[in-house]
Amino acid sequence: MSKPFMFEKPLGMRDTLPVLYETKASVRNKMSDEIKKWGYQFIETPTLEYYETIGEASAILDQQLFKLLDSQGHTLVLRPDMTAPIARVAASKLLKQQIPLRLAYSANVYRAQQREGGRPAEFEQIGIECIGNKSICADAEMIALLADVLKASGLQEFKISIGHIGFLQEFFLSILGTEERASVLRKFLYEKNYVGFREHVKSLPLSSIDKQRLIEFISLRGSEDTLTKALDLVENNKGQDSLGELKELSAQLKEFGVAQYVSFDLTLVSHMSYYTGTLFEVYADQVGSPIGNGGRYDNLLEKFGWNASATGFAIRVDRLAEALGEPMQPVAPECILFTPERRMEALDFAKSKRSEGKRVTIQDITVVQNVDAFTRTFSEVHLFVGNGGNGKDE
Repeated sequence: MSKPFMFEKPLGMRDTLPVLYETKASVRNKMSDEIKKWGYQFIETPTLEYYETIGEASAILDQQLFKLLDSQGHTLVLRPDMTAPIARVAASKLLKQQIPLRLAYSANVYRAQQREGGRPAEFEQIGIECIGNKSICADAEMIALLADVLKASGLQEFKISIGHIGFLQEFFLSILGTEERASVLRKFLYEKNYVGFREHVKSLPLSSIDKQRLIEFISLRGSEDTLTKALDLVENNKGQDSLGELKELSAQLKEFGVAQYVSFDLTLVSHMSYYTGTLFEVYADQVGSPIGNGGRYDNLLEKFGWNASATGFAIRVDRLAEALGEPMQPVAPECILFTPERRMEALDFAKSKRSEGKRVTIQDITVVQNVDAFTRTFSEVHLFVGNGGNGKDE
């Protein structure tokens, strides 16, 4: 293996320069404030977790995990998502707290890339988990809060696409009969390969009626009327309960006042295999991939010994920053230039400025080669040079 170049980074890793850092920090703070208003409490979990627990419980593919060994020979992973670590914490340390638990996080996660494709291997997520509430009201709360958090960040134009993995599974199995056949069709849907889906359906040993039902299925995207169309495709009540849940969810989202941000997509499939019911993705203009996703996962906590329902969402902060458009420019600090004999005056003046909330840079003028060029990037310049003066020569 060749030695990396001096300035080369590991595959998928990125530097965050000041402009983007300021933008992400501002967006993060706005979203965190909104999440807290809904009664969610932020927690932190370790960057490193045991492979036998979090690595195996996570829905992330094994080849995407960063693995390493500790000094005792245990296999560790860099956390690939936040849902599994929070499930571990909830099942081990928060069982005696008031249910449902409303937890939030802002953290980096790590997923190895096999080849360079512009996708980061480390990225920040901000999200929530509501644990111990299996009601449709909890699903509605997730989507309503997601909408409010995005609006708080400054994003105005977005669409939350809602599906139901339970309906999709029941519908496919009622026609195809086996999970193996159903998984092939799910893969086409996950890849948004609708042409491939149709061609594969045509090749299956099914009746013409069942083939037509499957082909009509991939058009189940759009307004609430989509749910009525889906009901027409159901036979023997397979999937009818799931559609009923979505109808009730739609009614509650109207009560929350966020129906204008919602559409339905019953072909929606997530790469996260632990979803059991309602799931959703959020899209924004100018960004080709979802900027966030979430849904109900009622079986994950059983892996940690707690039979509890849960639902939640995560927002990709980098993609949200991209959706917001032009990054915000950092606030230019003020600059204090001083000569050595007036250092104390300059330091005291800098302290007073910072106590007012100002950003201040202080610099010995004797080490500055070109004063005009140096001071050009500052919002205001104060000079403490010579034998006196008020120190506010701007």
